[in-house]
Amino acid sequence: MTFTFLFILGLIASIATRYYLASRHIRHISKHREEVPKDFANKVSLADHHKAADYTIAKLRLGLFEIALSAAILISFTLLGGLQYVHDFTLDLMGPGTYQQITLLISLSLITGIIDLPFSLYRQFGIEEKFGFNRMTIGLFFTDMIKGLALSLAIGLPLLWVVLTLMAHAGEYWWVLTWVVWVAFNVLLIWLFPTFIAPLFNEFKPLEDGPLKERIENLLKRCDFTSQGLFIMDGSKRSAHGNAYFTGMGKAKRIVFFDTLIERLNPEEIEAVLAHELGHFKRQHIRKRLIQSFALSLAVLALLGWISTKPWFYLSLGVMPDFNGYNAGLALALFSLVMPVFGFFLTPINSMGSRKHEYEADAFAAEKSSAHDLITALVKLYQDNAATLTPDPFYSSFYDSHPPAPLRIAHLQKLAS
Repeated sequence: MTFTFLFILGLIASIATRYYLASRHIRHISKHREEVPKDFANKVSLADHHKAADYTIAKLRLGLFEIALSAAILISFTLLGGLQYVHDFTLDLMGPGTYQQITLLISLSLITGIIDLPFSLYRQFGIEEKFGFNRMTIGLFFTDMIKGLALSLAIGLPLLWVVLTLMAHAGEYWWVLTWVVWVAFNVLLIWLFPTFIAPLFNEFKPLEDGPLKERIENLLKRCDFTSQGLFIMDGSKRSAHGNAYFTGMGKAKRIVFFDTLIERLNPEEIEAVLAHELGHFKRQHIRKRLIQSFALSLAVLALLGWISTKPWFYLSLGVMPDFNGYNAGLALALFSLVMPVFGFFLTPINSMGSRKHEYEADAFAAEKSSAHDLITALVKLYQDNAATLTPDPFYSSFYDSHPPAPLRIAHLQKLAS
């Protein structure tokens, strides 16, 4: 069948591309492992450079294995009849209808989650532990997992029920109404996240009065930015990695610093990092990303609305639909399995747009704070997070949401001069 051929071709092309880029990245990092790049020679030790190279390569090698396993799982669920088996099992158990379709989708998520669990454990307690980043206990790992599962069920099940009901009863253009629900749902999540969801996993304490808070408040005034507050998050109970972000929308906006970031950077550097994050807001990057995301979701739902009515979509991928019945959940499951194969090739477009925004946010930080302080902060973060300073150019241009360290520092040095 034509679509079967296109699916296999797309899968082979995506696997080959992933393996080729990862292999290039590993070779490039290994080749430059023994010498710190000239621009960083006085800032980064050879030991830290070795650590960054080894850490990156370890993650890549695990990723190569996951690529192969993911492909095998995908083939098993589609062409080898795995999804059909799960569908028939839930159908025999529950009979046709919305709840059977919900059970099908939950079963699919549970199976893939169980398969992924050993990799998550190895990533956290193998790789992260080996390189000194893991601070999570096994108890906290599973507590987070249970909380995440419960939250997904509490939030996801009602949404799934609404979507499946619309697919069954809203007519030919059900996908338009579904898109409206999806947009409203995401806006609600953005609003709820900082005050209701994030505190389920982390503790947030207001930033104490002092020179740092005063410096940040002055920066906010210069940038004409208002927020609900400045908070420190206990990121150190899970990881040694540092970060800062702002979240929420409207009056619920919050600025959050990892406690690891506060411990590592001086006040001037923290201000510069925050100025960069504020740059994303003031340059409308977040709004643009949301609009792009919602536009893409409309296109994807329109495609699902069309392809879910075509018998060849199911038959070409090893599934037998009920030609006179209800296939909404089956269509969603199959579409969610297959779509990433083709969507993968859009990755470099998204990455390129993200890197452009990073450069613009850096320029904003240089204007409102200090390019020099941002440079010293980034170098410390590269060291602390074991980020490679020598990425393969092809790999970086395809995947990376942030510019490579040498290019980003060079851009900031121009702004500082």
